[in-house]
Amino acid sequence: METSPVTQHYDALETRSPEIREAAQLAALPTQIAHAQARSAAFAEILAGVDARAVSTRAALARLPVTRKHELLERQKALRAAIGAPGAFGGFNAIALGAAMPRVFASPGPIYEPEGAARDYWRLARAIFAAGFRPGELIHNCFSYHFVPAGSMMETGAHALGCTVFAGGTGQTEQQVQAMAELQPAGYIGTPSFLKIILEKAAEMKVALPSLKKAMFGGEAFPPSLRDWYLAQGIDGYQCYATADLGLVAYETPAREGLVLDEGVIVEIVRPGTGDPVPAGEVGEVVVTTLNPDYPLIRFGTGDLSAILPGPCPTGRTQTRIKGWMGRADQTTKIRGMFVHPGQVAEIARRFPSVLKARLVVTGEMANDVMTLRVEAAAAPPELAGKLGEAIRDVTKLRGDVELLAPGSLPNDGKVIDDARSYQ
Repeated sequence: METSPVTQHYDALETRSPEIREAAQLAALPTQIAHAQARSAAFAEILAGVDARAVSTRAALARLPVTRKHELLERQKALRAAIGAPGAFGGFNAIALGAAMPRVFASPGPIYEPEGAARDYWRLARAIFAAGFRPGELIHNCFSYHFVPAGSMMETGAHALGCTVFAGGTGQTEQQVQAMAELQPAGYIGTPSFLKIILEKAAEMKVALPSLKKAMFGGEAFPPSLRDWYLAQGIDGYQCYATADLGLVAYETPAREGLVLDEGVIVEIVRPGTGDPVPAGEVGEVVVTTLNPDYPLIRFGTGDLSAILPGPCPTGRTQTRIKGWMGRADQTTKIRGMFVHPGQVAEIARRFPSVLKARLVVTGEMANDVMTLRVEAAAAPPELAGKLGEAIRDVTKLRGDVELLAPGSLPNDGKVIDDARSYQ
């Protein structure tokens, strides 16, 4: 790792050519898939019959099934009920309880996540560095240290960077102010809302916090208005995108133009409800394959929406960028007593080659739903609307109207089902 104060990048991986990075990641992919099949009971089943050696391109990767969080939870519940603690991870883990797994954490569900023994297991050092922190600094960490992994994720990343950490955790606002005033940390790591509470409490207590110059945020939205508020307080804040399942996925840089993908993941953007990659720039669900050997998640659907940004980061980092968090992909809704899923909309669209994009819009009031399938179609045959109506009834068991649109008419926001009903 580079440690010079004037260094702009965490390591040489960030500035390698995109072609070299892509080749290296795709070369590692067959080994990771074979490892997952051999060491993870869940992926031995999910990827049964897959020739790992053949999965060496993005097209081949896109043919593998997507595993979404609800499926992970279902497998965990089933194995926990059957065998207790050894089944806590639903068979997705490739390491066992003991020295190789020093900690276990829980997210809502509950979903249990293992922490491996590798240095910077969650790979957060890269994001902390991009937020301006450097070796030898003290960081005040206000992510939770109990149940959820956020506190440990940030602390292990800070340690890998060469920083000292004050384990502030959550709550106890006056004590947080006192510790910041006395220890004078270089910056803060935690949610943006909690730091705002701390600063407001410090002002109420008439306690100055002059050392606090930088921050890395996660766990919540960090809109430009809040970023500007922090800058007015003399704090330069950046955000990262990480999950308890995957570790770091992407991080913000001083360019503030989207989020740069981490070097340890392969990211796809797929149409919600499917595993089909969308064209670059189109909003879809973030699907991640991690190269972590301890918890080798293959095509893990995050449920988050984003889109690929064109071109490299102005900071010189050559990895792909995404726009950041743009909402949730699970748009399942109940219409006339029946659940309709994004995957069903995709199934309808796949039946017709001339359909480029489809969105199901639900209007009206509760108990008086109006369902309209809005479809972008190229050179649509006259009978297309009628046949689409039949497909709607066949797939959803509900009747719906069809509206044909010119290509490019639907918004690029990742919505497959738009619930526009009045709930008043």
